[in-house]
Amino acid sequence: MESSLVIKGWKLEVREIETRGWKVEVRLLDDRSWKLVLTSIFYLLISFAKAQTLENYQFQAAEQNPGLQAKYKAFEATMERIPQASSLQDPTFSFGYFISPVETRVGPQRARFSLTQMFPWFGTLKASGDVAALNAEAQYQVFLDARNKLYYQIAVAYYPLYELDKWIELESENAEILESYKIIATTKFENDQGTLVDVLRVDIMLKDALTNLEILRKKKQPLVTSFNKLLNREEYADVVVTDSLMVTDLAVNRDSLLANNPVLDELEIRLEASKKQEVLAEKQGLPKLGVGLDYVIVSERTDMSVPDNGQNALMPMVTVGIPIFRGKYKSARKEAQLMQDSYSLQKEDRINQLISGYEMADFDRVKQMELLKLYDEQITETQQVLNLLLSAYGNSGTAFEEVLRTQQQLLKYKKMKATAMMDYHVAVARLNYLTAKKY
Repeated sequence: MESSLVIKGWKLEVREIETRGWKVEVRLLDDRSWKLVLTSIFYLLISFAKAQTLENYQFQAAEQNPGLQAKYKAFEATMERIPQASSLQDPTFSFGYFISPVETRVGPQRARFSLTQMFPWFGTLKASGDVAALNAEAQYQVFLDARNKLYYQIAVAYYPLYELDKWIELESENAEILESYKIIATTKFENDQGTLVDVLRVDIMLKDALTNLEILRKKKQPLVTSFNKLLNREEYADVVVTDSLMVTDLAVNRDSLLANNPVLDELEIRLEASKKQEVLAEKQGLPKLGVGLDYVIVSERTDMSVPDNGQNALMPMVTVGIPIFRGKYKSARKEAQLMQDSYSLQKEDRINQLISGYEMADFDRVKQMELLKLYDEQITETQQVLNLLLSAYGNSGTAFEEVLRTQQQLLKYKKMKATAMMDYHVAVARLNYLTAKKY
């Protein structure tokens, strides 16, 4: 993408290159075609210069948050269990040396080498691999839920910054208005059209406004720090927050509440894994088969000559592992059955939590919409009242206290509107988390 701007005879060309960052090529051209080319790499700087959207921050957090990265590493670690679970046991090799040689017809036995490989019952390895694969899939669902929860946490940390910026803006405007009121009240007092009480009242309110403004400004850094730490950034990194929010059509419905929810999917997968675990416990309670080979070193006889004198012996073997002690296998099956019941109950409980959480969040969303409508009406009407009072005060010099009270009432409604807008979007973010919104 290419853009250009002419400033006092110079042509500034900016080209967007790269993907993760921005490569900016700046060319300054005068009428004599003299060129100065500067090439710099800025990672994320231009994207910050533009207004960062909430989704931009959420995607950054998904890449940088250590807690989420830990969840993904746990998933990768669980994936490594699959080849472990579906592999045969290591073969057994043994060596024995006869201190007192065993005499045989063809000579004394000197040493023995043995190699044995045990095999579980048919289907055991497959069942074990299935359990490991399902557990890995369940762990991935844990990661997805952690990602969605992180997106929600980012929203919960983002919108209070919007509210705070609005409050600072409103309080600053209020201080300017009170300054103008103080000038008016002082002028009227000096002209014997007002009282000293009016000047003192507005001065008291002005001090309150300036103190509140200072407190609000000091409040911002803790909020910025909390937000940046979710993104695993420096605590003083700039956070660009939108200066306007609005009520939007919600693309969420209750039908999607139980569909593709990572927590429900995780529990469903773990339920299936516990069924496979029960099958595995049954398989492990069956005999194990083994095949082996013994190689015996035999020395020649010196006392007589016999056929095959000193011939080494090779002996194939078959081994059967008999599961006589059945208690542990019965206990393993019972454990798997109980875990099936546990996951079923956990899923039912989670469904109940999702439904109740959805209803509460949706109620809060609707509530804030109603409050926003109310505050818009109150702001409009209060502004009309304030205009009338100011006109009356300008004519008669009376009712200044009512002017101040109405001004503060107007400020309160504007602040409440900013808070309601924040609460509305937090409720929407909560609904997005509960319904596992796809980004």
